[in-house]
Amino acid sequence: MPAHHQPTPSARRADTSSADQIPVITLDPTGADHHEEAARLRAAGPVVPVLLPGNVPAWTITRHDLLLDVLNSPDVSKDWRTWTCVRNGVIPDDWSLTGMLKVTNMVTADGAAHQRLRRPVTRYLTARRLQEMRPRITTLIGDVVDTLSTYAGNAEIVDLRQHFAYPIPMQVICELVGVPEADRPVLRQLVESIFRSTTPPHEVIQTQADIYRVLGQIVQLRQEQPGPDLASDLIAIQRHDNAALTDDELVGTLWLMIAAGHETTVSLLLNAIRALLTHPGQLITVQERAHTDPHRTWTAVVEETLRVDAPIGNFMARYPRTDITIAGVTIPAGDAILAPYSLLGRDPDHFGHDAHLFDISRPNVRHLAFGGGPHACPGAGLARMEAALALSALFTRFPAMQLAVPDSTLTPIASLFSNSVQALPVILNPGTPA
Repeated sequence: MPAHHQPTPSARRADTSSADQIPVITLDPTGADHHEEAARLRAAGPVVPVLLPGNVPAWTITRHDLLLDVLNSPDVSKDWRTWTCVRNGVIPDDWSLTGMLKVTNMVTADGAAHQRLRRPVTRYLTARRLQEMRPRITTLIGDVVDTLSTYAGNAEIVDLRQHFAYPIPMQVICELVGVPEADRPVLRQLVESIFRSTTPPHEVIQTQADIYRVLGQIVQLRQEQPGPDLASDLIAIQRHDNAALTDDELVGTLWLMIAAGHETTVSLLLNAIRALLTHPGQLITVQERAHTDPHRTWTAVVEETLRVDAPIGNFMARYPRTDITIAGVTIPAGDAILAPYSLLGRDPDHFGHDAHLFDISRPNVRHLAFGGGPHACPGAGLARMEAALALSALFTRFPAMQLAVPDSTLTPIASLFSNSVQALPVILNPGTPA
């Protein structure tokens, strides 16, 4: 339902304070505490004006059902070129968030263009193909867990971000896309650069140039040496129909798959491991249930993690085509609306008074961690499968694993977007004497 038409029940119940009564909240570019910041945003109201790095103005919607209405509304755009701050030159090319904003792919396209760019990816990532990928993904996970075992013999501390959560998604998505192994380290650095909200201006410019340089080389390689991968598939589509994909759209689509397919799954794995290790009662329940129904059990862990600690804290959501009024607050045409996904998963209006608690038995886990509406993430099925298989393998091999440091001392990623930690040190086998 368009957000400015007949209000939804949730909108009618919401606070209808005028915009000039709502405090403007400056978002922390270091992402030091997504959930503390989310609590302040929620307390400020259902629609809150915020400041992004560089004092760039935007809006955020703090109620699950209200944002879902916006994500499904035809009266808002995904095209960053419609943002008033871009059209007025307020945002320079070296802005720290440029890498997450100025992209050319399905994420920033509307209508028929969005469908044209999305269709080749959804046709590639079918349920059948995911099942065909499952044995290979299982093998990759097994290899990583086997390597972890070398750290388990003497109660050694190991960082699961570096040695578990990073290598699995990177290998999976690079094999799917068709990225040679030699290019993977630099792509990892480029992904980390665009997700950081504190990237200095000179690095922003260099990162954008490097993305097109590296991916251009990969496209050229797959033109000459096609394989059973997404890049080769998209190149074949482009050769068959010149109107299907421009060169920039081809590179942009590959970059989207690499960046989103890697970073979000890394954070999902870390957040799930952290949740289980800091909720021992839940971990016992998981281990008991996994004996009889492993698929359903680990699926529940993944979904509850996505809800309570979404891997993407915030994301540039929409730009209204006309003035829209949400919960009594008018957002002018061309303003930016930010989706606070890690906030929305804990919305008590939607998930109940205990929405902040991690509970794999929760009956209602229909969350927005992968977005919503026509732009819902097409790779969600792959991420879910990867995470469930990886978590099952890890906790089966190391059932007594423990955090090596207090949870409160873990350092978040310096990002408005990524919601996870820079390192997750654990002792895999604490029963073994040093």
